[in-house]
Amino acid sequence: MAEVKVKVQPPDADPVEIENRIIELCHQFPHGITDQVIQNEMPHIEAQQRAVAINRLLSMGQLDLLRSNTGLLYRIKESQNAGPVSFFLSKMKGSDNQEKLVYQIIEDAGNKGIWSRDIRYKSNLPLTEINKILKNLESKKLIKAVKSVAASKKKVYMLYNLQPDRSVTGGAWYSDQDFESEFVEVLNQQCFKFLQTKAETARESKQNPMIQRNSSFASSHEVWKYICELGISKVELSMEDIETILNTLIYDGKVEMTIIAAKEGTVGSVDGHMKLYRAVNPIIPPTGLVRAPCGLCPVFDDCHEGGEISPSNCIYMTEWLEF
Repeated sequence: MAEVKVKVQPPDADPVEIENRIIELCHQFPHGITDQVIQNEMPHIEAQQRAVAINRLLSMGQLDLLRSNTGLLYRIKESQNAGPVSFFLSKMKGSDNQEKLVYQIIEDAGNKGIWSRDIRYKSNLPLTEINKILKNLESKKLIKAVKSVAASKKKVYMLYNLQPDRSVTGGAWYSDQDFESEFVEVLNQQCFKFLQTKAETARESKQNPMIQRNSSFASSHEVWKYICELGISKVELSMEDIETILNTLIYDGKVEMTIIAAKEGTVGSVDGHMKLYRAVNPIIPPTGLVRAPCGLCPVFDDCHEGGEISPSNCIYMTEWLEF
């Protein structure tokens, strides 16, 4: 069957979401962030969209524009550093002390969230009162409840404008708390196929061996762009997601990585460095132990006995042992 490629353009991001993400980054880096940091964190956002969001935040007085040795810096205003955006603080007017206490506890938890039982422990309030406060804060859109992949029945609470941490949602590899193993395998195959094609093109160029080798490398940004253009993902993938897949190919002996120096502002670079990848042919086939599923699993850090993902219920480990 012929392979069909469907190119799907990513939908336009909500301007408010872009602004909230920039504010969140400024809180994470209180000394200021560059446009390159914003671009690396939101590679799918066009330069014009970033500029509109930054200009709006500057005009609203939420950001300061500074100049440093590395270029322009965007820093959260001192009045904003004490807590979340003033828009959310204004909604707390009229709230009693108990509600403000619960809100402060949830704010301190950041984007990893906090369980209602932990809120009860820190606030020393009755559970019925906490549930009432949580519902009230949710109705005001000050906080939100997010299901955690660590436990199917566990919900954590965080501020409404925060993007949940990957440890909570599982990132792109989860859908409705289910690990998408087939999706990961498809991405694995397509990333390797892209690098293989690049290596074959370099060999067919008939250049000297050093030029061929250098031409066979691709940056994680190039691989990410290729995957986005394929349109095989229903969710938005970041370069970090693609690098996770590329790492599994490295562990499998199919790909090698090198790090080079890069000019400031180069697409795909971080702190003046860039990761490059190329497909390789293993000299000898890997041993069975090296090919154990654990070495290739992108959710290895989340795997533990008693959790949603554990060695005892891993179907891939069972199949590997039977083999």
